[in-house]
Amino acid sequence: MPDRGGGPTGPRVRVGRPSRRARTLLMTLGVLAVLAMLFVMFAGFWTDWLWYRSLHYSSVFSTTLKTKIGLFFVFGVLMATAVGINIWLAHRLRPPLSAMSMEQQSLDRYRMGIAPFKKWVLLAVTALVGLIAGASAAGQWRIWLLWVNGVPFGQKDPQFHKDVAFYAFDLPWYRFLLSFGFAATVLSLIAAALVHYLYGGLRVTSPGARATAAATGHLSVLLGVFVALKAVAYWLDRYGLAVKSSDFKATGNWTGLRYVDANAYLPAKTILFCIAAICAVLFFATLWRRTWQLPVIGFGLMVLSAILIGGLYPAIVQKFQVQPNEQAKEAPYIQKNIEATRKAYGIDDSKVADYSGKNDSDGGDKLRKDANTTASYRLIDPSVISPTFQQLQQERKYYQFPSTLDVDRYKGADGKDQDTVVGVRELNLDGIPKRNWINDHFTYTHGYGMVAAKGTTTDPNADPAGSPDFTESGLPTKGSSGGGVGTYKQQVYYGEKTDQYSIVGGPQKELDYEKNGERTTSYKGKSGVSLSNPVNRAAYAVAFGEPQILYSGAIGDGSRILYNRTPKERVEKVAPWLTIDGDAYPAVVHGRIKWIVDAYTTTNGYPYASRTTLGDSTADSLSDGDRSVVAQQNKVNYIRNSVKATVDAYDGTVKLYEWDSKDPVLKTWEKAFPGTVEPKEKISGELMEHLRYPQDLFKVQRELLTRYHVTDPTQFYSGSDAWQVPEDPTHKEGNAVPPYYLSMKMPDQKGQTFSLTTTFTPNGRPNLGAFMSIDADANSKDYGTIRLLKVTSNVPGPQQVQSELNGDPEVAEFVRNLRGTDSDIEYGNLLTVPLDNGFLYIEPVYARGGSANYPLLKKVGVSYGKETVFKDTLGEALDAVFGKSSEPRPPGDGGQAEPPSSANPTVKEALKDAQDAYQDAQDALQKQPQDWEAYGRAQEDLRAALDRAAKAENKAAGDKQGQRQNQPRSQSAGGDSDKKGG
Repeated sequence: MPDRGGGPTGPRVRVGRPSRRARTLLMTLGVLAVLAMLFVMFAGFWTDWLWYRSLHYSSVFSTTLKTKIGLFFVFGVLMATAVGINIWLAHRLRPPLSAMSMEQQSLDRYRMGIAPFKKWVLLAVTALVGLIAGASAAGQWRIWLLWVNGVPFGQKDPQFHKDVAFYAFDLPWYRFLLSFGFAATVLSLIAAALVHYLYGGLRVTSPGARATAAATGHLSVLLGVFVALKAVAYWLDRYGLAVKSSDFKATGNWTGLRYVDANAYLPAKTILFCIAAICAVLFFATLWRRTWQLPVIGFGLMVLSAILIGGLYPAIVQKFQVQPNEQAKEAPYIQKNIEATRKAYGIDDSKVADYSGKNDSDGGDKLRKDANTTASYRLIDPSVISPTFQQLQQERKYYQFPSTLDVDRYKGADGKDQDTVVGVRELNLDGIPKRNWINDHFTYTHGYGMVAAKGTTTDPNADPAGSPDFTESGLPTKGSSGGGVGTYKQQVYYGEKTDQYSIVGGPQKELDYEKNGERTTSYKGKSGVSLSNPVNRAAYAVAFGEPQILYSGAIGDGSRILYNRTPKERVEKVAPWLTIDGDAYPAVVHGRIKWIVDAYTTTNGYPYASRTTLGDSTADSLSDGDRSVVAQQNKVNYIRNSVKATVDAYDGTVKLYEWDSKDPVLKTWEKAFPGTVEPKEKISGELMEHLRYPQDLFKVQRELLTRYHVTDPTQFYSGSDAWQVPEDPTHKEGNAVPPYYLSMKMPDQKGQTFSLTTTFTPNGRPNLGAFMSIDADANSKDYGTIRLLKVTSNVPGPQQVQSELNGDPEVAEFVRNLRGTDSDIEYGNLLTVPLDNGFLYIEPVYARGGSANYPLLKKVGVSYGKETVFKDTLGEALDAVFGKSSEPRPPGDGGQAEPPSSANPTVKEALKDAQDAYQDAQDALQKQPQDWEAYGRAQEDLRAALDRAAKAENKAAGDKQGQRQNQPRSQSAGGDSDKKGG
């Protein structure tokens, strides 16, 4: 008899049971623990619902939630049902008697152990796999909504002639269904095999047949389902070739079919589909034949075919047909890739023109006049000047400006638009005099005002000189006679740096300002969630992990909690189907500060269009904690700036406006979330004045245009005309040069237009290869038009111009003088402007340190053709570079200027050495690969030569001054009287 667990004989020891009071206490604690867990789950759900409702976007929350719940239950139940039925069926098909082998005797113990709990085991297993499958399916809510609401693109792929919507919306959903089918089949097969083995339907070591007829039929059907799904996978793989990514030396990242795909993989997938379908039928036939002989042979044939047809044959085609003449074989497919990529990224309508890049005329007057009208040169660099805003306009330590300011357009004193650098004065909790919970969340709740400065000039009356010419300043801010942003509500409760929650509108007053200074205020906006309800207070106390929210006396009638306060975060939450631009920028619209946020619709299912990683394409030298990049690892091959969003800085209201009304992806999401996006006609004229072309989309497009400006497949394959985005010469990190907003005129334009600009250099070379400009003014009829100037001459690129400027003796003297005052030089944006067949480079130079430890504009470098100058003002620099000197003659020279110091032989020799070192540096950069060691040595030689020249010049000046001081007075007087007498 089996041991029933009675234990040894002897007197039984009665174990005392807990008292009734203890049992009641334990049950109460258990119930309270369960209720606490449920309330924590409820708190997250409830606070989310309240937040969406406060913004009037509850439909987004409910649609998303219903979709997730529906997918969770449907696919969870399907998975649980599939696995549960197969477990039940395997148990039902168990043999009535099992052979008394050692294998079966050892299994008897397990069968007896689970016999009393069979139903519970079945429920536990099915519930577990159902929960896992449901959770996985709930994460596919975007794919489901795209599939069920998909709108046609009206464009067909060149291989299968299916609408692009099939690849963007349908194929991802079919692949999910296929992967779910595979998972359900494999889990059912494993579960059924274990049950058959446990109950003797499958035998490993027992004598006789290895499987009963029932087990054979059951498992064969499951294997047949698996192989049938594999046949479906082969069929879908045919279409997947149109969006497949691969490496191709001509492009690097390739998407779509190539020659080997169309002529080897595509027929191979069709053949494998047929073989898999036949193999599945053979597995199903075991229900009648009760033998695995034919199915196993068929399965082996399928595996062998997959190796030979799906692997070896394409390799042979690639080796012996493609490689000997790859350019000719791949040309038709490269052409398809070029056309699809240009269309998917909106660069197919780019206007490309050849441009000499050199002006050989000597018409200085005409060039000087043209320079005045070609562009409004922005000398105030928003990435440099932030510390100056901070120093001059911070007003209080608990305020701050972003490290990179923004460029916008506002009316000047003459009523015309002028490029303006703007920044919002936001709250900085680290600057609060005394940190505590009340101060952090009740007293200091908002920033105050927007500060603006002219982008093209500094303040001529400022002390210290070189300060920005503020058109909106002070606390509270007010406009100057030179312009301003108008009257507006200045409190900033929502901003890029505002990432903490605040509780406003209740008994505790907030710090605020008026014309006469500090005052207290109470928030009057309708944003946020009311905390007057004790349930809400408890929910937020749990959600934020702050118990004081529940019982603090600072919270009472009218109290509201504000959170999710950055513009990017608010737009992302109300429109989770959008990809958000990395830079929200402020504008005063209708008397309110509005954060303007550009948003994109994307897909990675556009056939033949090459994919790009958004985060990599949008990173540049200005990417930092404030100027972030979009979705770092988000790979896409289609993008549209389909939505313009605004966030009110006072009440947090989010508005989504349709911008690209033709975008099928946007139309699909509008069907899924009706009423969330307002039509383009609702954009007011005042808001339209501040809308601009987004930087991140521009950077994605310029990255693609380094290769896809070429439309000839032969030239594209050779890569002979490939470009690269140059490194920013004003930063040492080696990151890409950022694009610049600038009002300028391209050669084919009649007047200046607010534009985004960038430069290209030939791949592996430092000279200028092309210039790109895009019309960024939303009111312009040419908005979004890309203009490319392909440089046909050898023109210096940004790195070369920067090196030439660094080698200028005046720069060396300026740097030396700065260091003497414990100051440093800081270069601003190196602007490039096409001018009369040439390129005009303009770079503001700032000094930082000494008595003013913040950047001040001190010099301007200008380069045009072979002329490079370094002057105090832009006007002087332009005059000098175009042959007109505006410098006064030295006093007391009798009309004869002193000879230049370069006449000094030592100085001349040092300058010649400097020129030779500079040329050595350029030669090192032009080598393939670039010789950075030689470049470093040349830079050291250049620096040493300039130091020798400066020392020799100073010595010569000192000697001349000494001679003047030692000259006898009588000789000087005599000379004068001699002249008079003569």
